[in-house]
Amino acid sequence: MPETRDFPQILEEARGQTVYWNAWGGDPATNDFIAWVGEEVEERYGVSLVHVKLSDTAEAVSRVVAEKAAGRDDGGAVDLIWINGPNFLAMKDQGLLYGPFVEALPNFDLVDVEDKPSNVVDFTVPVDGLAAPWRVAQVAYLYDAERVAADTVPASIAELGEWAAANPGRLTHPTARDFLGATFLKQALVELVADPAALQAPAADATYEETVAPVWDWYEALRPHLWRAGAEFPESGPAQNQLLADGETDIAITFNPAEAAAGAIQGRLPETTRVFFLEDGTIGNTSFVAIPYNAANAEGAMVVADFLMSPQAQARAQDPANLGAFTVLDLSALSAEERAAFDVTDAHPAMPAPEEFVRVLPEPHPSWMTRLVEDWERRISG
Repeated sequence: MPETRDFPQILEEARGQTVYWNAWGGDPATNDFIAWVGEEVEERYGVSLVHVKLSDTAEAVSRVVAEKAAGRDDGGAVDLIWINGPNFLAMKDQGLLYGPFVEALPNFDLVDVEDKPSNVVDFTVPVDGLAAPWRVAQVAYLYDAERVAADTVPASIAELGEWAAANPGRLTHPTARDFLGATFLKQALVELVADPAALQAPAADATYEETVAPVWDWYEALRPHLWRAGAEFPESGPAQNQLLADGETDIAITFNPAEAAAGAIQGRLPETTRVFFLEDGTIGNTSFVAIPYNAANAEGAMVVADFLMSPQAQARAQDPANLGAFTVLDLSALSAEERAAFDVTDAHPAMPAPEEFVRVLPEPHPSWMTRLVEDWERRISG
């Protein structure tokens, strides 16, 4: 049911509420940012924020599904979820989301919906006002410039395979059960598939095997050259990055082009860490927050979602000293003073210059990711 209250009324009803934000808890910088958001919304609006740390977003989705099955249609335990892709599609299809509510949030007027279409379309699925965008991501690759010359980094998925063969054990990726490991496979899919447009529709049984065959041909050739001969995989992006920091690997996938700068500033990565992109483009998407249909504190959740889209929160998030997450906003819609806060976020030498960025490729339909992960698990365990 669409949100019809004006924002001042939502603010008034939110005061005193405690919002339980279910969000991935595997990255210290993100956890610190969420803690800062909590401090700000408490001070500004009288809304308390509790970060329910997840290892997988599906945990929160399952909780809401169980509550619906039990007939708990109000007073739910989950107020806000950091969500994308298959999880968003599942909740949307099952009618588990509150709203549409995004149009009721004043800061959504500042969001770039023209040049950043992923702010309103998530993995080919129209968001329809059921989730609010809060950070933009694009695939890039980390490397230590002290060990790898900039002019030798791979420019394509095919070249990544060749590089691994020439440098055995120096590349890995997170397990495909982790979203970043799944993205490693999806990036190969969008580059190697004969017709990328086919990925914008759900995966069909009749054509699936033929479509993904080039990916598995490439991966089976790559795997023996991975870290520990492809017998083990780090459990997460931070675990993968630690291997890079420890000198065990030389290249790591990231969904944050600011990761090299953020990691260096925060002491997680060497100062010599840099990023590169694949020349024909890389997958990009937007992270959203959504409110379950039965949230106990929907008003407070909307206040948090609106604050996440504020120029202050977006500038802090983009600063690599804090998070290094690129903004969802249209900077031309901001005041000169608000824009100035973003100017300091690209000063670190590891931040890629605007001309280094490549074309953003659309995410495949969520069904492709689900099936690729299932395939990978069968192959690894076989």
